[in-house]
Amino acid sequence: MSQRDGYSLMEAMVALFILAVATVGLTRATQTHIDGVRGLEQRVIAQWVAENRLVELNLEGAAAQPARSTVRMMDRDWAVDVATRATDDPDLLAVDVAVAEAGTTGATVRLSGFVDRLAGAST
Repeated sequence: MSQRDGYSLMEAMVALFILAVATVGLTRATQTHIDGVRGLEQRVIAQWVAENRLVELNLEGAAAQPARSTVRMMDRDWAVDVATRATDDPDLLAVDVAVAEAGTTGATVRLSGFVDRLAGAST
């Protein structure tokens, strides 16, 4: 039998320290990834809300929709702000839709489009 069977206490402590540092790095990387996925999920849902509002404006007309409203989608409340402005074509309105999660500041998504001024008038 040799005099050196197994690890010394110092070698075991160094190995544990290296594992601890690697674990902290892995935990931070995982948390960053989770935050990125949450942000992506939030932006995708906000984009859906904005697209839905633009479709509603095209179907019902810009005058029929309030400039500010709250929409519930995916178990979250979303604040929707709609701004309209005239264009060179008298039959079209330019529309800007800003969507943010309710209770937060700053829009998560902004969507611009056009709405037929006469939309919804024949219904």
